[in-house]
Amino acid sequence: MSTTSPGSESGHHDPHLAHHFENAEQQADSAKLGMWIFLATELLFFSGLFCAYAMYRANHPEIFIWADQFLDKKLGGLNTVILICSSLTMAWAVRAAQLGRRRALAILLTATLVFAACFLGVKGIEYNTKWKHGLLWGEYYHPHVEGAAESGAAPVTAPPAAAPDKAAAASDGTEIPPAAEGPAGLAPANAPAHEIPASAPKNVQIFFSIYFVMTGLHGIHVIAGMIVIAWLLRRTLRGEFGDGYATPVDNVGLYWHLVDIIWIYLFPLLYLIR
Repeated sequence: MSTTSPGSESGHHDPHLAHHFENAEQQADSAKLGMWIFLATELLFFSGLFCAYAMYRANHPEIFIWADQFLDKKLGGLNTVILICSSLTMAWAVRAAQLGRRRALAILLTATLVFAACFLGVKGIEYNTKWKHGLLWGEYYHPHVEGAAESGAAPVTAPPAAAPDKAAAASDGTEIPPAAEGPAGLAPANAPAHEIPASAPKNVQIFFSIYFVMTGLHGIHVIAGMIVIAWLLRRTLRGEFGDGYATPVDNVGLYWHLVDIIWIYLFPLLYLIR
């Protein structure tokens, strides 16, 4: 009677093969299936946020058109390029792992970490600007009346007409006299398409709430990705990948590509579409 362990015809047990799998291929397929199921739940999670974005934008377009001037498109575009480059290095790292090129794998994982850190650094600059100017979420939305605009944006000013009393202006948590609600707060029909009302519409904090929730949760996913990539790098330096074992690198690569794809959608929705 043979005493050969499952998944090993010669009796030599693969240290990377869990006891409940018959062979490495079955283990890799199971891990890949589990990762795809996890990514599907992530898509469902972010889909709720995209639905909230669509609903508020459809019902309050003036908020998004007015607030768009306070987002730095150059920094957003830079972050897009950074994440695309990180996707390239991560995909390249997966290939290096499959070929057993450990030195190249270590270099590429390190490059991906550097790109991720640069992304968070640029996002930190954006957040810092919003914080200084009071362009925050909910009850923390207290914009400075002068000088709140970022590069190329018009300053936040009160409308030339008589403003409502202070109690009414502050009833929605803002310090800026509100404009008309709904589409009536947009520029006149005969005005240039790019014209932005000088005064802030009501409930602008809704936009910044959506902005911080969507970009903040994406940033948390970037940090999570950096943690697992650092874990991969540690294992790479210990020589654990190669000889046909690259499943963890492959799965982390799938996760990182999802993080990049989500940003590809966030960038035009928040920074470009008006």
